[in-house]
Amino acid sequence: MCTVIAGVEPGARTPVVLAGVRDEMADRPWRGPAAHWPRFPGLVGGLDLQAGGTWLAADATVPRVAALLNGTGRQASPAIRRSRGDLPLRAAAHGGLPGGDLAVYDPFHLVVAEPGGVRLWHWDGERLTEDKLPPGLHVIVNDGLVTGDADPKVAWFAPRFAAAPRPSADDPGDATWAGWRELAAGAGLPAADPRALVVRRELADGRVWGTSSVTLVALGEAGLRYDFDARPGDASAWTTVLAPPRGKR
Repeated sequence: MCTVIAGVEPGARTPVVLAGVRDEMADRPWRGPAAHWPRFPGLVGGLDLQAGGTWLAADATVPRVAALLNGTGRQASPAIRRSRGDLPLRAAAHGGLPGGDLAVYDPFHLVVAEPGGVRLWHWDGERLTEDKLPPGLHVIVNDGLVTGDADPKVAWFAPRFAAAPRPSADDPGDATWAGWRELAAGAGLPAADPRALVVRRELADGRVWGTSSVTLVALGEAGLRYDFDARPGDASAWTTVLAPPRGKR
């Protein structure tokens, strides 16, 4: 179950902070964040080598980030189905839900964040809805927006993210990022714990499904900072992919 955690604080120097946890089959090939798409110059994100798209894309010049989660509902017809991995690319490039016939996509949740706020679209295969997230800490999973009463993971992590020091987009080091980094890396909970954010499951066919990467993005007055952890569960594995120009910090 992929997860996006969004902290929204209008008026703050860094009004939006986003954590993205990607869960996928371990044998699905991918590459780490880079400018992989010539048709979308300026976009940076991880590349899904199987379908060519991404689960999260960032444009530092706006700044803007778009993230995708699989949804639940009516699946697209195999005759017309397209990969959902192009949705974050087009949303990050253009700032909203991409146009076209949504019937070609399986259900999804699409998050688009800018310093001015966070929008969330839900497509269940038949109906499209949209939310603008109010101030506060929000958790989005494959079932959509959830509260602590409905999910033990949310009950454990949401108050801890809300209480942790807020990452600052213009922090050139890790001082303000340590709390969210530790939490997004799993906070040390075992992968089998029902509260776990970083998960791993050995399936009956011998394949492994679990958390393949974690992303943190902060959007503020200075621009966008994008940190990435390719070894989920290891809080020392974080690297900074994008950061605001030094003169803007």
